[in-house]
Amino acid sequence: MLERAPSQGTKHDTSALRPVAFRGAGFMPGGGRVSGWIALALVIALWQLAGSAGWVNPLFLPPPSAIAVAIYKLAISGTLWQHVLASVVRIGSGWLIGTVLGVIVGFAIGLSTLARGVGITFISALFPIPKIALLPLLILWLGIGEEPKIATIALGVFFSTAISVYSGVDAVPRNLIRMAQSFNVPVHAIVAKVVWPGALPSILAGFRITASVALLLVVSAEMIGAQFGIGAFVLQAGNLMQTDQLLAGVVILSLFGLAVGKAINVLEARLLHWR
Repeated sequence: MLERAPSQGTKHDTSALRPVAFRGAGFMPGGGRVSGWIALALVIALWQLAGSAGWVNPLFLPPPSAIAVAIYKLAISGTLWQHVLASVVRIGSGWLIGTVLGVIVGFAIGLSTLARGVGITFISALFPIPKIALLPLLILWLGIGEEPKIATIALGVFFSTAISVYSGVDAVPRNLIRMAQSFNVPVHAIVAKVVWPGALPSILAGFRITASVALLLVVSAEMIGAQFGIGAFVLQAGNLMQTDQLLAGVVILSLFGLAVGKAINVLEARLLHWR
């Protein structure tokens, strides 16, 4: 963009044109990935230095090198994959069930007055209940096995998904829906072509939250009643004061969270490319 500089001299002088910096970035976030990785590397380096210099008792806080060795030994022995597989199956099953039901109920609440009146009442009453507190009752209903753990995860994911979906539906501009109705567009086409794309950013943000909820619930459920799983492994390592293995389990949970976050970023880039 060019702007005209103030003229000096006679009125017949032609003013010079000069470039102006672009001011319409629209608060687009810049790339800060490198700085984030550098900060993480510095923290790990300081942590390792504190452990190697003996400033911190390794029983209370093992250095990163000890945690890496513990993860390597667990991976070589096969114990790591046994625990990880059990947790991934529970998370995947519970998250899928809770997400499907939450999307259906969320759209119903967002589109139907009757469903909104009934659904919001139940969600407001049941959402604040810690879902892990229902695990003993679910064990009584479903028996001892995988079903209570998966049901606990599904319940936690369901409520968060339903809230994010109907919030996203509410955020869709009603003028777009009225315009489609004025052209006699069928209801299913309005939902597919107007409501769904408009609500999708909120739905994907809800997916990011429910993935964390599922991870928290599976660890809690495995600590209460499971032989295999990351939660059971962390609890066992803590009881035996094997802090290197305990933190190895915590690192694995963190890596799993990072992987899920990366997957959702890819999904957002593909589905929200129009933004």
